Amino acid sequence: AMATRSSGSPRTQASRGNSCRNILTKIRQGQITGAGLTRGSQFPVALLEDRDKRAQWQGIPVLLRRLHESSHPNSDLSKIHSIVTELSSLLSMEAMSFVTEERKTPQESASPNTYTFVLFGGVDLFVEILMRPTLTVQGDLPICNDDLIKDCLSVLYNCCICTEGVTKSLAAREDFVMFLFTLMSNKKVFLQTATLIEDILSVRKEIIQLEEIPNLANLVQSFNQQQLANFCRILSVTISEPDVGVDDKHTLLARSTQQKTSTCPSRAENNQVTLVNIPSFIERLCKLATRKVTEAAGASARLELEDWHSWLDNALVMDALMQLAIEEAEQSSTESSDESSLSSSPLRHRLPQSMKIVHEIMYKVEVLYVLCVLLMGRQRNQVHRMLAEFKLIPGLNDLFDKLIWRRQTSGHVLHRQNQNCDCSPEISFKIQFLRLLQSFSDHHENKYLLLSGQELNELSDIYLNANIIEMEALNNTDRNLVCDGKKGLLTRLISVMKKEPIDSSFRFWQARAVESFLRGMPSYADQVFLLRRGMLEHILYCIIDSGCKSHDVLQSYFDLLGELMKFNIDAFKRFNKYVNTEEKFQMFLTQINSSLVDSNMLVRCIVLSLDHFESQTKDMKVVEVFSECRFLSYMAQVENRLSFLFRLTSIVNVQTLTQENVSCLNTSLVILMLARRRGKLPFYLSALQEKEYAEKYPGCLLNNFHNLLRFWQHHYLNKDKDSTCLENSSCIPFTYWKETVSVLLGSGRSSRCAIATYIDEAYRDLDRDFLEL
Repeated sequence: AMATRSSGSPRTQASRGNSCRNILTKIRQGQITGAGLTRGSQFPVALLEDRDKRAQWQGIPVLLRRLHESSHPNSDLSKIHSIVTELSSLLSMEAMSFVTEERKTPQESASPNTYTFVLFGGVDLFVEILMRPTLTVQGDLPICNDDLIKDCLSVLYNCCICTEGVTKSLAAREDFVMFLFTLMSNKKVFLQTATLIEDILSVRKEIIQLEEIPNLANLVQSFNQQQLANFCRILSVTISEPDVGVDDKHTLLARSTQQKTSTCPSRAENNQVTLVNIPSFIERLCKLATRKVTEAAGASARLELEDWHSWLDNALVMDALMQLAIEEAEQSSTESSDESSLSSSPLRHRLPQSMKIVHEIMYKVEVLYVLCVLLMGRQRNQVHRMLAEFKLIPGLNDLFDKLIWRRQTSGHVLHRQNQNCDCSPEISFKIQFLRLLQSFSDHHENKYLLLSGQELNELSDIYLNANIIEMEALNNTDRNLVCDGKKGLLTRLISVMKKEPIDSSFRFWQARAVESFLRGMPSYADQVFLLRRGMLEHILYCIIDSGCKSHDVLQSYFDLLGELMKFNIDAFKRFNKYVNTEEKFQMFLTQINSSLVDSNMLVRCIVLSLDHFESQTKDMKVVEVFSECRFLSYMAQVENRLSFLFRLTSIVNVQTLTQENVSCLNTSLVILMLARRRGKLPFYLSALQEKEYAEKYPGCLLNNFHNLLRFWQHHYLNKDKDSTCLENSSCIPFTYWKETVSVLLGSGRSSRCAIATYIDEAYRDLDRDFLEL
């Protein structure tokens, strides 16, 4: 008997072990191939219960079996809900743990219940339950109640958080994604639906087409203001081009190749058009962006926004915010366009004032981002007209001191346009605000809406006193749409910019926003307006005396300084007054020479200004400043201009050209265009040849420059916007740009203005395809 038991027991254990492995193998195969066992309901209850104790499945497979058996079209939804609730409780704590512990990647050991749920087909079953009403035309089927829908959505979201692959599998189901958008019309489940949609869209390889969403316009118009703000989080994924990262797709050559293969508007561009055409959409975003935070009566414990990570992780606070969202959703039928909805909720008054501010700021971040993207899209002029009409800029001006820049914020790092940002809401809000100002002002006459009526009068007086004809854009500005009060938004920005800590990366975005006001055709009055507010001295302090080391911040200050000084003799006089010692000037040159990619726009502006002033020898003011200014004297020496040209033509090539460094190529072209005007082009090309031989690299520099100019033709002759920017910023007709490039690329060996003439036959390499370079 003992022998029988001892020999039988291992076989029995092995059989059970193999059975377990066989079942799990079949489940996996079923999920991969679509054939075989795919769900716990296909296994005998006795087997599931037997294995449950050993595998510690917490009864999840049995619950899923019961749920599957109970969830036929005419089933008792109350019975279904009780099972869903039980499953939800088993999974919710794992999701909460994942979030609060800030884990980056899902781990099966940390979320065993969720993994078991997914393994036994729980995700597909819950999707079926949610979508069952859409799978039949019969109208007499039981309707899922809101609480059941909420719990199903929460479980699916928890699975997305805790297990790999679930989000992508849901994203691949186009029918389910579209169904989720229709669920957003239900105010009671809006928040849970929006959260799941955002997670799903973030992993989709292809951007969803907004026009394919059923009744999109009606859906958006049905949202209250808070829901619209939350919807903007979803929209941000659908209207932004996919981030191409930092690889070679960022190069202009790669972009050019991509544009050749794809001539149609992208999905993101189509989605932008769809949104702009939704009635009242832009108007409502403007109201959201500019509405005030209701001041609470009675002092609450002050909670600084730098502590947002700690209190957002508090479940009670999150529940309070969630409840607030639900209460506000219930008021949608009576909500007006002002901020009354923010103040009418009883819960609103029980939240600390700083939490109310964060709540509103988080909305505004999303809204400003969407407006910023639309401003940079193909409907830019249409969007501009709407933003002006709905008084976005005056509204933001009213919020500036009390909300946008109510205090200085420090301790963050610089994030570029497409980078993910984990900054606090207040920091993100400031960055989005500055990006919006930059996009709004850049090469557009509506930039004058950033000023007040009094400041517009100041500009007119500057033109009058200088005996210069007022710019048409200034004259055409509708005074009813500008900022109220004495100070406009631009002046307020300059004030905080001058107070910003020297190591703050806000300086980058601030300088970009101010510079965008000056871009385009140089405006003497615009420059003087900023000079009167100490802008030039502040920039020079930051470059020379502050010890600033950030390349990004320095680049933005060099660009702003160039726009501020271009063709403006008063600016050069102020420059000379500040840079009044040789030591300061050498420090200034050191900063310029430390990175020409960062400073070349300033070099270009000085070269252009030098050429401009040399034609005004009868103006005694110009002659006086010209003789005293160290910078002009330095640039007037041809050997110094040649030194810049050598470096500018050697630090980039066709394969490394990007939107960031293509300015180096254009600056070198400006130097050569001005030389051509004066009949000195052969001298400059000969100097480049001598430099090659001195460096013992004959042909290297000129071959590279020749290829760069070939790509220049390929790039700019097909882009109207870029060519207009080049013409306006340099005051050199684009026809002259094209002519100069054609002359430089001339093939005749006898031409003294062609690059090929200066490359010996043995070193010539001019006709290779760009992709082979």
